[in-house]
Order: sequence, then structure tokens, then C-alpha cells
Amino acid sequence: MAVEFVKYHGLGNDFILIEDFGGELLPRGGRLAKTLCHRQFGIGADGLVLVVQDEDLYTMRIFNADGTEAEMCGNAIRCVADYLAKTGLVFGPVFQIGSLSGVKEISVDGELYTVDMGEADFSFSQGGAVEILSHGVTWTTYPVSMGNPHAVIFVDDLDELDFQLWGPRLEAAQEWPSGSNIEFVQVLAPDQIRVKVWERGAGPTLACGTGACASAAVSARQGLIGSLTEGSVKVSLPGGDLAIHAGEDNHIFMTGPATRVFSGRIDISQTEGVRKQ
Repeated sequence: MAVEFVKYHGLGNDFILIEDFGGELLPRGGRLAKTLCHRQFGIGADGLVLVVQDEDLYTMRIFNADGTEAEMCGNAIRCVADYLAKTGLVFGPVFQIGSLSGVKEISVDGELYTVDMGEADFSFSQGGAVEILSHGVTWTTYPVSMGNPHAVIFVDDLDELDFQLWGPRLEAAQEWPSGSNIEFVQVLAPDQIRVKVWERGAGPTLACGTGACASAAVSARQGLIGSLTEGSVKVSLPGGDLAIHAGEDNHIFMTGPATRVFSGRIDISQTEGVRKQ
């Protein structure tokens, strides 16, 4: 069975987009993600996005490279927005896209997409810190949900962090029954933070939209940067910058680009036996 796909990235966080309007591929989305996202034996990506349709609403269903399904992804939703807008499936400067974490409103300004990501949810720990003991080291984490779980950790210098060691250890900490995205944050200025994300189910990624929102929300809540309702904060990720601000209703807004890389066709029946390394 051959399907058409489009390869996208949002600041280097890359995805395979496939139209699955009728939901035929959805039951095997996790298995397809493992094979299609393989960097050597597949197309290669951090995740697979199946775009399904329910009447007039297009919904993204995103599967990480390890086959697990994510509730939400900020970079992926910008890519889906670009695809829908430029193929004429949606019209106007404002439209909506569904996700497992709810319907999100998208605003288009040239090549930039602003997504209403909803409110940051601090209920996991009532907004307080959670101390995690991992391999003899205690980490102070700040749990928050942006429709998916995050744990924000502040460090003095990201360059001195052993990211490859501590990312997977903290992702799998027993405090997170279903795992968590881990954000290591260095505050650079009242309006800029630097972030590296170990993404649940994908590992190190060049950018993470929900992670940028989580990092900015926690940084503002802890008084380490200015209020997000009074101006945007620049979140500098390895793949580039996102602008994050908040509305008066405390909704978090993320602004950034989406880049179409290439398109093609692949016979998915030929990939069923490929295992993710």
C-alpha cells in the first residue's frame, strides 16, 4: 500500500505528515511511526502525524518515534497548520486544529503561526516543586502540563549539563507514571531563556513547542523572567527561537515558523518488518 507523505520541521523538530482523513491508518499509527521515523531504514523523523477529519475539523494525531502517542505537540501543530493552509484545506487568517488535548486556534501572519496553547496546568504539584532523587543526585523539578506532561529544571549553565545522561533518567523517573518531557532551562535575561528538551518518546530534539511554553510559564511563575501578559519572552532552543506570551485569560500563545522540506510516496507494506533501533 503506497501513501503520500510530506516531511516538515519546526525549528528542526521534524515530522512526517500523512493525510488519513478517514482514519484508516490510525489503528496502526504507533507501528507506522516506529518504522517510518527510523533514521536509517525509514524516512526519518521525530514523529509521525496523521491528519484525520471530522466534518469541518482537521485533527492531528501524533506518534513519537518510539510508537507512543503524544497528546499535543507545538511544533507539529504549526506544521499541520502550514500544510492545511497552503493546500487550501482551510481558509482565512484564523482557523482551528484538533488534538488529543483539545481544539487549538491558529493565527497566520506571513510565514509565522501563533497557536493558542491554552492555560498552563500546575495541578500536578499544586504549582510547587517536586524533588527527584536519581542515581544519587537530587533535582528540583517544576511539573506543568501543556496538554502533555513536562518537568522544568533550572540550571546555571546548559553547556555544563550532561544532557544525554540525565535526560533519559529524569524522563523515566518514578514520579511520572507515564513519563515526562524534561526541560533544562537557563535564564539569560528578563525576556529570554535558553532551553534544551529531552522529549518523552523521542529523546533529544532540536525544539519543542509545548516545552517552550512550559519553560516560559514556569520561569514567569517563579519570578525569573517578566510577566508573560506584559510582553513575550524569547525561548532559544537548539533549532531556533520561539516567542511565548500570555493573554489576559492566562492562555499561553506560541509563535514560530513551519518549514516544508519535501514530499513523496512510500509503500508502507514494505516497512512493516523494520524495527526501531
